[in-house]
Amino acid sequence: MRGEPVGLDEEQLVRRVARGDRRAFEELYRRTSPWLTVRLRRRCSDEQIVAEVLQETYLAVWRAAGAFAGTAAGGSAVGWLWSIAARRLVDAFRRRAHHAQPPATAAPEHSVRAAEDEALDAVLGDEIGDALRTLAPELRQVLRAMVLDGLSVRETSALLGVPEGTVKTRARRARIALREALS
Repeated sequence: MRGEPVGLDEEQLVRRVARGDRRAFEELYRRTSPWLTVRLRRRCSDEQIVAEVLQETYLAVWRAAGAFAGTAAGGSAVGWLWSIAARRLVDAFRRRAHHAQPPATAAPEHSVRAAEDEALDAVLGDEIGDALRTLAPELRQVLRAMVLDGLSVRETSALLGVPEGTVKTRARRARIALREALS
């Protein structure tokens, strides 16, 4: 493969990984693993699960890079990577639950605002951002998982450790509260 992968964007790196370029894979890992680790830790406090999910995610990336549709399908390489990691995290919670242990709960909210929340504030208008901030934390968690992370009700249920019915109820309550706040 010609050229160093350092100057390429993440989508180009994934395309090169699909062709078996190990240096591109190493560069993709170097760029994205710190960010991905932080996002996983915000959703799971068990370092062992985070490490396993991270390993499984990059193994899946190596194996399935050829299936990445890219911006032509409206996606991004980083979004694709997160969707793989989120599903792997849900799978890890399911495995843990299957072995008669309760799933690890999402990391508690810290007094320091997460970078994700600050980025959302920059993207969302003040009106929407203010409406989101008025939601109860459990409603924001459901919205974050289902809307931002693109998880299904079942996956959100496993991720948050609550029944599917509770996820549906919280999603409905969040939509109603947002609608009222924005009207």
